[in-house]
Amino acid sequence: MTRPLPLEPDPAPDFTHVEAWVFDLDNTLYPPSCNLFAQIDAKMRGFICKLLNVGPDEAYRVQKEYYRGHGTTLAGLMKLHNVNPDDFLSVVHDIDVTVIPPNPALAKALASLPGRRLVFTNGTVAHATRVLNQIGVQDHVEEIFDIVHAEFVPKPHVATYERFLRTHGVEPGRAAMFEDLDRNLEPAHALGMTTVLVRADDGHADPAVRSWGEAGPDAPHVHYRTQDLAAFLSTIRLRNTT
Repeated sequence: MTRPLPLEPDPAPDFTHVEAWVFDLDNTLYPPSCNLFAQIDAKMRGFICKLLNVGPDEAYRVQKEYYRGHGTTLAGLMKLHNVNPDDFLSVVHDIDVTVIPPNPALAKALASLPGRRLVFTNGTVAHATRVLNQIGVQDHVEEIFDIVHAEFVPKPHVATYERFLRTHGVEPGRAAMFEDLDRNLEPAHALGMTTVLVRADDGHADPAVRSWGEAGPDAPHVHYRTQDLAAFLSTIRLRNTT
């Protein structure tokens, strides 16, 4: 009796072309299970309640409507209510980041990546710095491109990606972008970047985002998917720098 040949193992994802590693911050570099964004959500809702003199339910509706339609809640508030971004950001980022667990495995994985490691976030440098320090990966990130650098035009506006690329001299064909929001990977893919969706199988951490519909397994703008960023980075093929 002839035994079937064993299946060849799947090849490791090929990232040998990558020289710039671009990471979103919230719910990407730390797990959604720590519920940090729930604190930010509550702060945003409180800000809108006070600004518009509405109850929590209406504030939540406005918050998510602006988030979906403008890229961030802040962008909608600035456009439609002339909100000062510094006032908003100082409120919503006044949160407890100690709920994020340190991640030595991620620090090790980032340290092994050849080339530049950048954070591209719709948050602020101050918020990102606190989070990176809490995770324990601050020494492995070269630069942070935040909403202020983007002149308050958030992802997924393609002009902001182009500004990011220009600012840091990143060649998109030699860059990989890691995100928890698949819509934020569409411009990255269109510009020529390799894209990785970092997300649990049950969908995005925010129920509102899940309700909008999410990219299916064959979405062309998502090259790879992972639930565990550190594990994914430890298994990919990297360029030889020796």
